[in-house]
Amino acid sequence: MDLTDDDVLEILNLIEQSHFDFFRLESGDLNLTVSKGGYVPAGVDAAAAGARSEAPLETISEPEPASPLPPIEIEAPEREGLMPINATMVGTFYRAPEPGAAPFVEVGSRVDADATVGLVEVMKVFTSVPAGITGTIAEIVVSNAQFVERGEVLFFIAPDDAPGGGVGPE
Repeated sequence: MDLTDDDVLEILNLIEQSHFDFFRLESGDLNLTVSKGGYVPAGVDAAAAGARSEAPLETISEPEPASPLPPIEIEAPEREGLMPINATMVGTFYRAPEPGAAPFVEVGSRVDADATVGLVEVMKVFTSVPAGITGTIAEIVVSNAQFVERGEVLFFIAPDDAPGGGVGPE
């Protein structure tokens, strides 16, 4: 597997914005290891993990637990009476389960809180995006196959408990 400089930079950007502290990719002769803040999981030799810096390597006996990432503040449009459905991670957003398939939802679709409304793909790993609230899809904000940031608004939904009981046809 050959990676370009741009590929490596994209991987580093994705890891930096993710909730992961450690990432290792091994394929054939390729061995890529990325660690945030010097974190190395137990059982992994720091030198073998590729921890390279100007300072000498430290021996890590027990890593400190990772603190949760702070919420990302993204300037999002507001819609009175509507609730946003946000991306939970950075990646490529897909409206359908596979190319050529019907989208998970359209404007006017009724959804339960646990219904999948889309997928976010990061390095060939697909994560479903749940609606998170029962209601009716009122607006689709992003396009299919669009790169999204964590916290970015994907949809607006009219919750069932909103005045008027939702939007669109019943």
